[in-house]
Amino acid sequence: MRPVFDLKELSDILHVQDVVLIYFSNETCNVCKVLRPKVSELKGMQFPKAELIYIDTEKSPLIAGQHRVFTIPTILLYIQGKEQARFSRNINMFELESAIAKPYGIIFED
Repeated sequence: MRPVFDLKELSDILHVQDVVLIYFSNETCNVCKVLRPKVSELKGMQFPKAELIYIDTEKSPLIAGQHRVFTIPTILLYIQGKEQARFSRNINMFELESAIAKPYGIIFED
């Protein structure tokens, strides 16, 4: 999971990478401590070509505000630079996987 603290850096990633997951959290979120490894594992096992970005909402409130993230955890799925799905609070891993699988399969046909 790659930490990003700068809005321009995030914007550059979104323009270059086809599939990007942005994980918004902070150090005080207990739910996030359990969820974060699961999201990392899902990305690594199922979607290795996707980019997984971590945004600490306390250290980068501008990025959180720019993306209208007001609760944590929040995961945004970007496909070719456009937000396609948003998951907040009680995140279902099966729904997250399903949201990524179809566009990922089309973009990275094996």
